[in-house]
Amino acid sequence: MNFHKLAAGAAAIVAVLSTTLVAGAETVTVTDVAGREVEVDVPVDRVILGEGRQVYLVAALDPDDPFKRVVGWRDDFKSADPDNYAFYLEKFPQMEELPTFGGFKDGTFDVEQAVSLEPDVVIMNIESRQATEDARYIEKLAAAGVPLVYVDFREHPFTNTEPSMRLFGKLFGEEERAEEFIAWRAAEIRRVTDVIEKANPQRPAVFVERAGGYSDDCCMSFGDDNFGKFVEMAGGTNIAKDIIPGTFGTVNPEQIIASDPDQIIVTGGWWEAYVPGGAWVGVGPGRDQAEALRKLEELTERPAFTGVTAVENGQVHAIWHQFYNSPYQFVAIQQMAKWLHPELFADLDPEATFEELHERFLPVAYKPGHWVSLSDGE
Repeated sequence: MNFHKLAAGAAAIVAVLSTTLVAGAETVTVTDVAGREVEVDVPVDRVILGEGRQVYLVAALDPDDPFKRVVGWRDDFKSADPDNYAFYLEKFPQMEELPTFGGFKDGTFDVEQAVSLEPDVVIMNIESRQATEDARYIEKLAAAGVPLVYVDFREHPFTNTEPSMRLFGKLFGEEERAEEFIAWRAAEIRRVTDVIEKANPQRPAVFVERAGGYSDDCCMSFGDDNFGKFVEMAGGTNIAKDIIPGTFGTVNPEQIIASDPDQIIVTGGWWEAYVPGGAWVGVGPGRDQAEALRKLEELTERPAFTGVTAVENGQVHAIWHQFYNSPYQFVAIQQMAKWLHPELFADLDPEATFEELHERFLPVAYKPGHWVSLSDGE
């Protein structure tokens, strides 16, 4: 996998526009996050996940057997998040037998294979929309009676995550469970945003490096969404907000030095499958935090971070990259708030929040290791 992204689509709430009883199921018209009205028979029994990491939500909706509806999925989960893949595989060994697909964007999705699996629906991430339409995948699937819907946890997560969760809930017949998760997630976000709104603290300048060390290039970052938005919600100022016009982009080293961030946050993960022995920071569930700290410190020695305040003061942190692509973003917001405003959030415990998420909604046990900071030893 690589990190190509396409900004796409506006959000829409999931709306049931018509309902017809068909063979014990309902045929409903839902509106996906691209604003498309799509007819689907619900609840669905056979699903193709256009990205394997959609299991982050699927597992929350159906923790007893997250894969009972999944007849095929994209092959990214194992490579992008091998730690969680291993945890899920241990509990649900049948998932390794699921047919896998390449990506829509890189042209390796096999429509004939997909149709042969007789899915009730294909669920695609919104960043694949342009490639999907260019290749006429929607028409090809529709010709076989297979609807396709778009969801989004990555491009515009604070516009599209809740509608995406509701869409999954409608498709799976798990609307009550989806609403429970949505309400709890919103309450956990307010534990940060309400405090920031009331205290109105001075906002530190923050640079977020996306997948630092994944390549030799410097530096990928976020505009005014995703981790860029997390920073603002946590009470910081994202220095790339006015540099990057979309959600994803690049900030050159000179811009970082000139902006002189007070804090630096690097996203990381265990990417041995993509960049063996790379400089990326291997945070994630169960990962060695001492090793992650060592690699994080090495990243501060690059020219882009020369002499900046964050490095001088040890305010350089690393956090699990997959928060950017799941409904778990609220945990990252809480942890970032503690880094940016420790005096305001002394009683906030993001570790406990993430553990509660696992206990309440997920089928696998929580394992710490999702973030480290050079300030930990102070």
